[in-house]
Amino acid sequence: MNREEQIRLENIADTEHEIFALLKQRYSPRIFEEKMISEKDLNRLFEAVRWSASSFNRQPWRFIYAKKGEDGYTSILECLTDGNKKWADNAPLLMITLFKEDNDEGEKNFHALHDLGLSLGNMTIQAQYMGIGLHHMAGIDQEKAQKMFEVSDGFKVASALALGYYGGNIEALPEDLKKREVAERKRKRIDQFAFHGKWKN
Repeated sequence: MNREEQIRLENIADTEHEIFALLKQRYSPRIFEEKMISEKDLNRLFEAVRWSASSFNRQPWRFIYAKKGEDGYTSILECLTDGNKKWADNAPLLMITLFKEDNDEGEKNFHALHDLGLSLGNMTIQAQYMGIGLHHMAGIDQEKAQKMFEVSDGFKVASALALGYYGGNIEALPEDLKKREVAERKRKRIDQFAFHGKWKN
Protein backbone atom coordinates (compact mmCIF):
# COMPACT_ATOMS: atom_id res chain seq x y z
CA MET A 1 0.00 0.00 0.00
CA ASN A 2 1.43 3.39 -0.96
CA ARG A 3 1.17 6.57 1.12
CA GLU A 4 -1.74 7.99 -0.88
CA GLU A 5 -3.80 4.80 -0.50
CA GLN A 6 -3.08 4.88 3.23
CA ILE A 7 -4.32 8.48 3.43
CA ARG A 8 -7.60 7.47 1.79
CA LEU A 9 -8.08 4.67 4.31
CA GLU A 10 -7.28 6.96 7.22
CA ASN A 11 -9.85 9.47 5.96
CA ILE A 12 -12.78 7.04 5.99
CA ALA A 13 -15.30 8.51 8.42
CA ASP A 14 -15.68 6.82 11.80
CA THR A 15 -19.48 6.99 11.83
CA GLU A 16 -21.70 6.35 14.85
CA HIS A 17 -24.34 4.76 12.61
CA GLU A 18 -23.85 2.74 9.45
CA ILE A 19 -24.26 4.78 6.25
CA PHE A 20 -23.65 4.36 2.50
CA ALA A 21 -19.99 3.50 1.93
CA LEU A 22 -19.39 6.31 -0.60
CA LEU A 23 -20.46 8.85 2.02
CA LYS A 24 -18.01 7.41 4.53
CA GLN A 25 -15.16 7.44 2.01
CA ARG A 26 -15.69 11.01 0.79
CA TYR A 27 -13.24 13.66 1.94
CA SER A 28 -11.77 16.83 0.46
CA PRO A 29 -8.29 16.10 -0.90
CA ARG A 30 -5.61 18.67 -1.63
CA ILE A 31 -3.54 16.26 -3.71
CA PHE A 32 -4.61 14.50 -6.89
CA GLU A 33 -3.28 12.07 -9.45
CA GLU A 34 -1.47 13.85 -12.28
CA LYS A 35 -4.04 12.73 -14.82
CA MET A 36 -6.65 14.83 -16.58
CA ILE A 37 -10.29 13.99 -15.97
CA SER A 38 -11.57 12.51 -19.22
CA GLU A 39 -14.42 14.17 -21.14
CA LYS A 40 -16.47 11.02 -20.59
CA ASP A 41 -16.03 11.18 -16.82
CA LEU A 42 -16.65 14.93 -16.74
CA ASN A 43 -19.91 14.43 -18.62
CA ARG A 44 -20.91 11.75 -16.12
CA LEU A 45 -20.44 14.28 -13.32
CA PHE A 46 -22.61 16.83 -15.11
CA GLU A 47 -25.19 14.14 -15.88
CA ALA A 48 -25.48 13.55 -12.13
CA VAL A 49 -26.08 17.29 -11.76
CA ARG A 50 -28.77 17.22 -14.47
CA TRP A 51 -30.85 14.81 -12.43
CA SER A 52 -30.61 16.69 -9.15
CA ALA A 53 -33.76 17.84 -7.41
CA SER A 54 -34.61 21.54 -7.66
CA SER A 55 -37.51 23.74 -6.67
CA PHE A 56 -40.10 23.70 -9.51
CA ASN A 57 -37.42 21.96 -11.61
CA ARG A 58 -35.81 25.36 -12.27
CA GLN A 59 -32.26 23.94 -12.28
CA PRO A 60 -30.61 27.28 -11.41
CA TRP A 61 -27.07 25.87 -11.28
CA ARG A 62 -24.32 26.89 -13.71
CA PHE A 63 -20.64 25.90 -13.90
CA ILE A 64 -17.49 27.28 -15.50
CA TYR A 65 -14.59 24.84 -15.66
CA ALA A 66 -11.08 24.71 -17.08
CA LYS A 67 -8.27 22.19 -17.38
CA LYS A 68 -4.75 22.71 -16.12
CA GLY A 69 -2.71 24.53 -18.75
CA GLU A 70 -5.69 26.50 -20.07
CA ASP A 71 -6.12 30.25 -19.61
CA GLY A 72 -9.41 29.68 -17.80
CA TYR A 73 -7.63 27.53 -15.20
CA THR A 74 -5.17 30.33 -14.46
CA SER A 75 -8.06 32.79 -14.20
CA ILE A 76 -9.95 30.62 -11.71
CA LEU A 77 -6.76 30.17 -9.68
CA GLU A 78 -6.28 33.95 -9.57
CA CYS A 79 -9.75 34.35 -8.03
CA LEU A 80 -9.05 31.97 -5.13
CA THR A 81 -7.99 33.12 -1.68
CA ASP A 82 -4.32 32.81 -0.77
CA GLY A 83 -5.02 29.78 1.41
CA ASN A 84 -6.52 27.89 -1.50
CA LYS A 85 -3.86 29.03 -3.96
CA LYS A 86 -1.29 27.16 -1.84
CA TRP A 87 -2.58 23.79 -3.05
CA ALA A 88 -5.33 24.17 -5.66
CA ASP A 89 -2.93 24.02 -8.61
CA ASN A 90 -2.40 20.35 -7.72
CA ALA A 91 -5.84 19.72 -9.25
CA PRO A 92 -6.05 18.88 -12.97
CA LEU A 93 -9.40 20.70 -13.20
CA LEU A 94 -10.84 23.77 -11.49
CA MET A 95 -14.46 24.86 -11.54
CA ILE A 96 -16.59 27.81 -10.48
CA THR A 97 -20.19 27.28 -9.39
CA LEU A 98 -22.91 29.85 -10.06
CA PHE A 99 -26.65 30.18 -9.63
CA LYS A 100 -29.46 32.05 -11.39
CA GLU A 101 -30.82 34.59 -8.91
CA ASP A 102 -34.37 35.04 -10.29
CA ASN A 103 -37.01 32.64 -11.53
CA ASP A 104 -38.57 32.95 -14.97
CA GLU A 105 -41.23 35.27 -13.55
CA GLY A 106 -38.55 37.77 -12.51
CA GLU A 107 -38.86 37.07 -8.78
CA LYS A 108 -35.99 36.21 -6.47
CA ASN A 109 -35.49 32.46 -6.32
CA PHE A 110 -35.01 31.97 -2.60
CA HIS A 111 -34.09 28.30 -3.12
CA ALA A 112 -31.46 28.80 -5.84
CA LEU A 113 -28.49 28.31 -3.49
CA HIS A 114 -30.23 25.35 -1.89
CA ASP A 115 -30.69 23.78 -5.32
CA LEU A 116 -27.08 24.46 -6.30
CA GLY A 117 -26.08 22.67 -3.10
CA LEU A 118 -28.23 19.67 -4.00
CA SER A 119 -26.61 19.50 -7.44
CA LEU A 120 -23.15 19.59 -5.89
CA GLY A 121 -24.16 16.80 -3.53
CA ASN A 122 -25.09 14.68 -6.55
CA MET A 123 -21.83 15.54 -8.27
CA THR A 124 -19.81 14.75 -5.16
CA ILE A 125 -21.21 11.26 -4.67
CA GLN A 126 -21.02 10.47 -8.39
CA ALA A 127 -17.39 11.60 -8.30
CA GLN A 128 -16.66 9.43 -5.28
CA TYR A 129 -18.13 6.44 -7.11
CA MET A 130 -15.71 7.16 -9.97
CA GLY A 131 -12.61 7.61 -7.80
CA ILE A 132 -12.62 11.37 -8.27
CA GLY A 133 -12.01 13.67 -5.33
CA LEU A 134 -13.77 17.03 -5.05
CA HIS A 135 -12.61 19.82 -2.80
CA HIS A 136 -15.32 22.45 -2.38
CA MET A 137 -13.97 25.95 -1.74
CA ALA A 138 -15.80 28.92 -0.27
CA GLY A 139 -12.53 30.85 -0.51
CA ILE A 140 -13.04 32.66 -3.81
CA ASP A 141 -13.33 36.34 -4.64
CA GLN A 142 -16.82 36.26 -6.13
CA GLU A 143 -16.75 39.81 -7.50
CA LYS A 144 -13.41 39.26 -9.20
CA ALA A 145 -14.65 36.04 -10.77
CA GLN A 146 -17.87 37.74 -11.94
CA LYS A 147 -15.81 40.35 -13.82
CA MET A 148 -13.04 38.06 -15.04
CA PHE A 149 -15.49 35.62 -16.63
CA GLU A 150 -17.96 38.32 -17.72
CA VAL A 151 -20.83 36.57 -15.99
CA SER A 152 -24.23 37.65 -17.28
CA ASP A 153 -26.50 39.82 -15.13
CA GLY A 154 -28.78 37.72 -12.98
CA PHE A 155 -26.18 35.05 -12.22
CA LYS A 156 -23.94 34.95 -9.15
CA VAL A 157 -20.69 33.14 -8.41
CA ALA A 158 -21.07 30.98 -5.31
CA SER A 159 -17.99 28.80 -4.82
CA ALA A 160 -15.13 26.95 -6.48
CA LEU A 161 -14.14 23.31 -6.84
CA ALA A 162 -10.87 21.47 -7.32
CA LEU A 163 -11.31 18.09 -9.02
CA GLY A 164 -9.04 15.17 -9.78
CA TYR A 165 -8.67 11.42 -9.50
CA TYR A 166 -7.59 10.35 -6.03
CA GLY A 167 -3.84 9.91 -5.66
CA GLY A 168 -0.96 12.34 -5.92
CA ASN A 169 2.02 13.04 -3.73
CA ILE A 170 1.47 14.49 -0.28
CA GLU A 171 4.98 15.93 -0.46
CA ALA A 172 3.58 18.46 -2.93
CA LEU A 173 1.89 20.19 0.01
CA PRO A 174 3.40 22.68 2.47
CA GLU A 175 4.00 21.26 5.96
CA ASP A 176 0.89 22.81 7.52
CA LEU A 177 -1.35 21.32 4.84
CA LYS A 178 0.29 17.88 5.07
CA LYS A 179 -0.98 17.75 8.67
CA ARG A 180 -4.46 18.85 7.67
CA GLU A 181 -4.60 16.22 4.93
CA VAL A 182 -4.31 13.43 7.51
CA ALA A 183 -5.91 15.16 10.51
CA GLU A 184 -8.68 13.35 12.41
CA ARG A 185 -12.08 14.07 10.89
CA LYS A 186 -14.65 15.40 13.35
CA ARG A 187 -18.33 16.25 13.10
CA LYS A 188 -21.02 17.58 15.42
CA ARG A 189 -23.18 15.02 17.21
CA ILE A 190 -26.61 14.40 15.69
CA ASP A 191 -28.36 15.82 18.76
CA GLN A 192 -26.59 19.15 18.16
CA PHE A 193 -28.42 19.74 14.87
CA ALA A 194 -31.47 17.43 14.70
CA PHE A 195 -34.25 18.34 17.15
CA HIS A 196 -37.35 16.23 17.79
CA GLY A 197 -40.52 18.27 18.07
CA LYS A 198 -39.06 21.55 19.33
CA TRP A 199 -36.13 23.92 18.89
CA LYS A 200 -33.06 23.50 21.08
CA ASN A 201 -30.20 25.96 21.54
